[in-house]
Amino acid sequence: MHLDIWQSRAAPWCAVALALLGLSIVAFFVDVSPRVEGEFFFAEDDPQMQALQAVQARFPVGVQALLRVRDLADDPEAHLVRVQRLTSDLLGVDGVVGAYSVTTENAAASPLFRRVLLTPDPDATNIVLDVDDTDPELLLPRIEEVVSANESEALEVVISGVPVIVELIRRSLDRDLAVFSLSAILVFALLIGLVYRDAAVVVGTLCTCCVSVASTLLIVQALGVPIGLLTANLVTIIFVLTLSHVVFITGNWSRALESGQDRRAALAIGVRQTFEPSFWSMATTLLGFLSLLIATARPLRELGVAGAVGAVTALAVAYLVYPAFLGRWARARTHGGLRAVAGLGRRRAIVAGAGALVVMLAAGLPRLDTDPSLLSYFSPASEIRRGLDRIDADGGTSTLDLVVRSADGTRVDGPAALAAMEALQGALEADSAVGVVLSPPVLIAHARTLPLAGLLPVPLLLDIASGERLGGVGLGYVSPDRGEARFALRIREGVAEPRRSVMARLTEDVRRAGLEPVLLAGLYDLQAQLGDLIASSLRIGIGGLLLLFLGVAAIVSRSARVALTMWLCLIAIPTVILGAFGHLRIAVDIITSPAANIALAIGADAMIHLVARVRTLTGAGSTRPWPEALAQVGGPVLAATGIVCAGFGIFVLSSFPPTRRFGLAVILGSFAAATMALVVLPRIAAPTATETP
Repeated sequence: MHLDIWQSRAAPWCAVALALLGLSIVAFFVDVSPRVEGEFFFAEDDPQMQALQAVQARFPVGVQALLRVRDLADDPEAHLVRVQRLTSDLLGVDGVVGAYSVTTENAAASPLFRRVLLTPDPDATNIVLDVDDTDPELLLPRIEEVVSANESEALEVVISGVPVIVELIRRSLDRDLAVFSLSAILVFALLIGLVYRDAAVVVGTLCTCCVSVASTLLIVQALGVPIGLLTANLVTIIFVLTLSHVVFITGNWSRALESGQDRRAALAIGVRQTFEPSFWSMATTLLGFLSLLIATARPLRELGVAGAVGAVTALAVAYLVYPAFLGRWARARTHGGLRAVAGLGRRRAIVAGAGALVVMLAAGLPRLDTDPSLLSYFSPASEIRRGLDRIDADGGTSTLDLVVRSADGTRVDGPAALAAMEALQGALEADSAVGVVLSPPVLIAHARTLPLAGLLPVPLLLDIASGERLGGVGLGYVSPDRGEARFALRIREGVAEPRRSVMARLTEDVRRAGLEPVLLAGLYDLQAQLGDLIASSLRIGIGGLLLLFLGVAAIVSRSARVALTMWLCLIAIPTVILGAFGHLRIAVDIITSPAANIALAIGADAMIHLVARVRTLTGAGSTRPWPEALAQVGGPVLAATGIVCAGFGIFVLSSFPPTRRFGLAVILGSFAAATMALVVLPRIAAPTATETP
C-alpha cells in the first residue's frame, strides 16, 4: 500500500469506522455463543462415535438425567409428599418423557429400582428422568425452573446426567467468553498505554485487533465453522496474534523516529523491517494450526481451520490497518529501560540455570495427565462440583455400556449364559470404580417381583419385557435375536485411575465370567478417547510444528548453527508448560491443550524477529549484531510478553478450571518464550564469545 494513503487525514478515521462496522456486523449476524456437542464434545460423524452409535442401534435406550433429592428436615412423610410433587411437575416439562422416583416405584422391593433410586444416604433418593433429543441448552433451564419452584429449606436437589453436564460446561464457556475475553482486552489496552504512553497507539492497536477478530469470525462463519469447545477463546487468540505484529511494527517505527528519520521514512522503515519476520512467524503459526486438521475429532479440526484463518487475517490486517495510525496520529515514546535486556546474556549462570530448569521440568512430561476426571471441569469449591461429587459417590457419574455375548455363540437367555451374566454382575458391582450396574439379570430379578411372573421361564419374561405393554424396556438389555446382552454401568469419576486401565479390567471381568466382550461405549469411553486425542495432538501437533519451524529457522537465519539453536530453544517452551503441569499434576484437558500452540507462536515470533534483525545488522556491517539486535528487539519482545501474560492472567481468575489452566499455560509459555529468545538464544547462537551481549 502506498505511504500517502497511510498518511492521509482520513486513514485512521476509516480504520476506526472499519473496526466499529466489523464489531457491529459480528454482534448482529455472528453467533459467538459456544456450542458443545451432546456426546462429550464429539460430533456424530467423528470415528470415536461409532461404538456408541452401534450400541444405540442395537439397544434402543434413551438419554437420562438424574436428580438427587435429599431430605433436610428429617421428616420422611413430608419428604415423600415433596418428592411426589417434584416428580409430577418434572413430568410436565417439555422434553421429559418419563420420570421415576420412590413415589412412583416400589424401590425397596425391586432389584432394578433399588439400584437406581436409592442411595447410601438414607435421607437421599434419586429421581430418574427419561428425556428426548431436546437441546440441553433448552432442556436444563426448564428442569431448573421446576426444581427452583419446589426446592426449599427442607429439600436439597442436585441435577446430573450427560445432557446436564454438557450444558453446564457450555454455560461456563459462554460466561468466560463474555467476561474474561473482554477483561483481557481491557488489560491489553491498559498495558499498551503504559508501555507506549500514546493514546493513538492504544486506539490503533485496539482498532486493528478488533478488525482482525471481526474479519476472522466472519470468514469462519462463512466457512461453516461454529464457535465450539476449542474456538470459544478464538477472540483472545486472534487478538494476541494481531497484537504481536503491532508491537514489532511499533518498535521498529519508534526506533526509526528516534534515529532522526521523518514520519514518512520511519513508517516505511517500520513496515519494511518488520514484514519479513512477521510473515515467517505467521507461516509457523499457520502450519501449527493446519496440523490440527489431521485430527479425527471435529473440535480440534474446527480450531485448526479457525486458527489458520486467524493467523493469515492477523498478518493482513496488522499491515493494512495499523500503519494508518502511525502515519498520522501516533507520537509514541518507548521505555528506555526495556533495553537493559541486552545485558542478560552476559550472565552464564542465567543461561545455565534456564537449561537446568528445562531439564528438570522435562522429567514431569511422563506424568502429564491428558485424561482428567469429568469432575475436574468444575471447581472443587463450587456448589455444582459438591453435588456431582455426592452423585458420583452414590452410584457414579459417567455412563459405560458393555455389550457381551456367550463365548460359545449360544443365546444369552439360556441357563449357562444367565449364570455367566450373574457372575459378571457380581464382579462389576464389586469393582471400586463401578457404581450402579443394570443388566439382564437385574431386569429378570425385577420382573420376578411382579405377580405370577416367577412362574414364567426366563425367555418368556424377556419377551414380555421387550413387548409394547412394558414399553420395550427389555430391548435395552437384550438384542431381539437374544444373541447379545447389554450391561449399563455408571463409573465413579472420583476414582483416581486411568480410564484405559479401568476398562481393561472390566473387559477382563467379562472374559473371566465366561462371556465375550463385543462393544465398549458411552461417556466414559468417549472421555478416554478424548484423552488419547489430546496426547496425540500434543505429540503430532507440537512435533510437526517444531519440525516445520526448523525449516523456517534455516530460511530466516541462513545459518545451521543459529537454526539449530532456535529449534532447541523452541522445544523448551512446550517442555516448560507440559513438564510443569506434569510435576504439579495439573490436568491438560481439551480446552487447555491449545495453550502450548499459542505459546509456541509467541516464542517463534520473538526468535524470528530477533534473528532477522541480527541478519540485517550483519549485512549492514555491524561488528556486534547480537547485542544491537537485542537492544532493538528486546523491548518489543518484553512488551509483548508482559501484555500477553497480564491479559491471560485474567483467565486465572475464572471459576471454570479449564479456563484457569488455559491462562496459566499461556503465561508459563510466554515467560519461557521470552527467556529462550532474549537470554538463551543469543548466548548459544552467537558465533563467538565476543558476539554475545
